[in-house]
Amino acid sequence: MLLENVNSPADIKNMNVKELEILAEEIRQFLIENISVTGGHFGPNLGVVELTLALHKAFDSPQDKLIWDVGHQAYVHKILTGRKALFPTLRKFKGLSGFPKRKESEHDMFDTGHSSTSISAAAGYAISRDLKQEKHHVVAIIGDGAMTGGMSFEAMNHVGHMGTDLIVVLNDNEMSIAPNVGAMSSYLAKLRTDSHYQNVKAEIQHVLSKFSSVGNKVAKGLERIKDSLKYLMVPGMLFEEIGFTYLGPIDGHNLNLLLEMLEKAKQTKGPVLVHVITKKGKGYAAAEGSYDKWHGVNPFNIETGESPKPVSNVPSYQNVFGDTMIKLAWQDENIVAITPAMSAGSGLLKYAEQFPDRFFDVGIAEQHAATLAAGMACAGMKPVLSIYSTFLQRAYDQVIHDICIQNLPVTFAIDRAGLVGADGETHHGAFDVSFLRAVPNITIMMPKDEDEMQHMLYTATLQKSPTAVRYPRGEARGIKMADEFREISIGKAEILREGTSQLAILALGPMVELAEKAADLLEQDSIYPMVVNMRFVKPLDTELLMDLAVRGYRLITVEEAALAGGMGSAILEFYAANLVSGVEMTPLGLPDFFIEHGSVNQLLESVGLNVERIVENAKRMSPKKRQRA
Repeated sequence: MLLENVNSPADIKNMNVKELEILAEEIRQFLIENISVTGGHFGPNLGVVELTLALHKAFDSPQDKLIWDVGHQAYVHKILTGRKALFPTLRKFKGLSGFPKRKESEHDMFDTGHSSTSISAAAGYAISRDLKQEKHHVVAIIGDGAMTGGMSFEAMNHVGHMGTDLIVVLNDNEMSIAPNVGAMSSYLAKLRTDSHYQNVKAEIQHVLSKFSSVGNKVAKGLERIKDSLKYLMVPGMLFEEIGFTYLGPIDGHNLNLLLEMLEKAKQTKGPVLVHVITKKGKGYAAAEGSYDKWHGVNPFNIETGESPKPVSNVPSYQNVFGDTMIKLAWQDENIVAITPAMSAGSGLLKYAEQFPDRFFDVGIAEQHAATLAAGMACAGMKPVLSIYSTFLQRAYDQVIHDICIQNLPVTFAIDRAGLVGADGETHHGAFDVSFLRAVPNITIMMPKDEDEMQHMLYTATLQKSPTAVRYPRGEARGIKMADEFREISIGKAEILREGTSQLAILALGPMVELAEKAADLLEQDSIYPMVVNMRFVKPLDTELLMDLAVRGYRLITVEEAALAGGMGSAILEFYAANLVSGVEMTPLGLPDFFIEHGSVNQLLESVGLNVERIVENAKRMSPKKRQRA
């Protein structure tokens, strides 16, 4: 097998096209066999096998810089750059990352995880190259989905203005564009890169510049004729108008064409966009016809395509959210749902079917999603923005300026709050409490279970100001849910166990379950802690906190969020602001470093956010009487 002897890009340099085609099939089989065991991003990587081979054949990594957007399509790149032996550890604790990582390989030029960043990063590399007077190519590889992100066009606008040498490869796996692949497109691409054609373009510009002294009507007329001819003859004029030479579209599975076009791109001065059409999931029949299901997968049976599913009647928090949204929408016609390209992951597909006119998937455009919600709120609607915690980071300016300053009734349904597992640092929902808590006017809450979640969502839609309901990924607790919504008092915690040992465990969200398990163990040693479901990070239940301080309680706070700026921090700030001294308190949460990928349980154990640590801290804390200062 050819793949056995490929351990670096240098190993494919002398292969001919026929050998590369054989290697492509071997790589597809390798991906299918490995991802069926580990899970991971399946469809995107099967679609870019030939493209990745062509890139590494045409360019000399790491001297030439290949920068991948998002990273959903970088597995083949990892295989070709010496990491194929690590694939059994893909996305596992201490194993191979599912995304490009600079610390993993000299061939990974930029860490990714969020979309639409590659062209900006590539521009940074290209500018640095020019300033240092170095000679190498810079290539950004971006998918059509990531091109919906405004950041990609901000970068292209800047690159087009500078005119520096930079190649953007647009990997387009939308089937609707496939008919554009053909002889005419190939002919036009060749024509546009021909030196005679480039010279003609320059001559036309030169001649038109001579007409500056004639009347405006004549000059404008000539300009319109030029533009009309361009639009008639040349595809991709959007990219041309912002300064890029457009090549394509071409068949992204035809290695001859790919290599030819990449060579032409290398020879073309200034910014170039190579438009490549690929088939997502190519080589695995089930994946070729089902893009959403096969984009990212759990381990599956290669023969049947089925993933083993544990028998459980417990719904996920995402399904609870979707069902609650349907129920809310039937009760209130002003409720609308907004999501930035996460309609399936967030559990909104059923809602979208029942309320198509009140559902808005805006694509990978988190900033627009937030300000769209603000506009709707100004117009009297009740927008619910369903967004992953990690993606809300991208709309922070809009949260502050467009929503919170105006004190608008927008509900943030913050999905994937806390640790999410295999996607690692870029996808953990660690920071939303910290960055939202600093913003005036917003209410922040987190449910301990699915029943409380539906009541919190209902409560949020009743508010006249911004409200955030954060909840974790995955299976809920299996609690019986009430048939009717109940409004929750803003800023009021829930005491689950009174306790008798002057010790209180204050927990948020899923950590309530850990707190209760810890209390069970402590009671076996005759320690009877109070257990509190805090529910609210902002506003805090200040009456309860003051009462606990006066009564001399020792406090342990537990949250699956960053300690810096989190709930524990908020409680300490409250005591400091009110001159309450001597409160013995141990805050537990996510530490001040980026947490890698692995299963959620492994990660929680690795940072000490578990029952054992709660018990350990409870036993070492000694009771003391405290007085209000």
